[in-house]
Amino acid sequence: MSRDRGERTSGPRGRADGVSGGDHDSEAGSTAGGHRLLDGIAAPGGVSVHIDDDIDYKAECGALRARVEELENELASWRGELGPKRGLVSAAAAYLDPPFARGAAQVPALIHWRLDGTVTHWNDAAACLFGWPEGEAVGRRLSELVAAEPVSPEQVQAFNHAPGESLFATATSAGRTREGNAITCRWTYAVLRDERGHVREIAAIVDEGDDPRRRERLLHERYQMLLQLVDNSPNVMFIKDAEGRYLFINRHYARALGRHAIEFLGKDEHEFGATPPGVADVIVAKEREVLASGQAMRYQEVLDYGTQNYYFYTVKYPVRNERGELVGVGGVVREDTDLRRAEAERAALQEQIIAAQQEALRELSTPLIPLADGVLAMPLVGAMDGARAAQIMETLLAGISGQRAHTAILDITGVRAVDAIVADALTRTARAAQMLGARVVLTGIRPEVATALLELGADLTGIVTLGTLQSGIAHALRPTERSRVAR
Repeated sequence: MSRDRGERTSGPRGRADGVSGGDHDSEAGSTAGGHRLLDGIAAPGGVSVHIDDDIDYKAECGALRARVEELENELASWRGELGPKRGLVSAAAAYLDPPFARGAAQVPALIHWRLDGTVTHWNDAAACLFGWPEGEAVGRRLSELVAAEPVSPEQVQAFNHAPGESLFATATSAGRTREGNAITCRWTYAVLRDERGHVREIAAIVDEGDDPRRRERLLHERYQMLLQLVDNSPNVMFIKDAEGRYLFINRHYARALGRHAIEFLGKDEHEFGATPPGVADVIVAKEREVLASGQAMRYQEVLDYGTQNYYFYTVKYPVRNERGELVGVGGVVREDTDLRRAEAERAALQEQIIAAQQEALRELSTPLIPLADGVLAMPLVGAMDGARAAQIMETLLAGISGQRAHTAILDITGVRAVDAIVADALTRTARAAQMLGARVVLTGIRPEVATALLELGADLTGIVTLGTLQSGIAHALRPTERSRVAR
């Protein structure tokens, strides 16, 4: 590299050497052969760069270019080796990690391909990156389009995780565009499987990974987007270090407590004083469980804040650094107090409605009909169990007592079947009615009912049995011996 002899060159150590046309005899910065090294040091790569009228500058530049190319190849090789060694990362980590070429708020280059390399999806951003339009890319082999096979079959097989977990892996490859330009690509990929667990296709976000400034800018943009997502969440979100001190809270948490977010930082649950000591102890105990186990926890909790209980659904999870070391605990908390109160009110209202319905059904299922002075009728319909039998007896006895009835007609025409429960209910009701001075007339006796009562050994002593309700009413309305004596 040549410089004007009157130029002052500032060396990497901050020293400036004056070089003029008459300085050939100067000892500073000169060699025994009269050659002057640039700033008195050798250039990187072992190539000496010095100012001499006799040097072959083209050869020096060629050597420098060769060294730069060698370093670039080493860097590409290093990236290629690093990519497969990276473990699986979450969707959020992958979102921040790759430098998306089209900007944080634009869809990145997306490519899907099958195990045999056939491309099944190729979006506009991929067309911009590699120069192949979608119509020409889909159906062709990926290696023909990008001059690389970024994900090996071994990597595909190694990419295995529980279904439903949105995990990614990364790989770096050197390739070429349609125009033949060399390109270093970063592939953030996922392996999609069918319901049987077989590989359906590989899907990747692709970007050119050679511009650190663009990577830094887009990383910042994506950080801002994630921060907006967290800040606009209706849930409390926070991260604490391993000592329980707050490192981050979202806007919702700060607003809920009426404090500025900076007031949280560096304080633990007890120091901040936003919760009563007993509640703080419960919160800290759960976080210590997460730190001890290294596993996320999901649970519902009721916390007593003195004036009332508050209900929460809480997720707490371990926070790890890039080396996988446990460095803190994070939390997402949803308050369910209003929801729980609404559910309790709704449950109480439902119980009231059910009670009213049951009362109405009881009245409908055991209607007591006054037919004449001192005569009551109760038609029974449907199945009968112990509870309904007790209800029949209670209703009938209350009616006999309240209306001073001398005759009660029980019509069982609508009873589906007569079993031991029905037979016992009828005989007990008759005895109870007789104890109140009333007689019981049982109507609706069908042949099969009569047979069943006999087989069950029902004691119908004192009960008048008739075939139809009409005959029972006529019997009940006939003048009795008691009424003739009264006349």
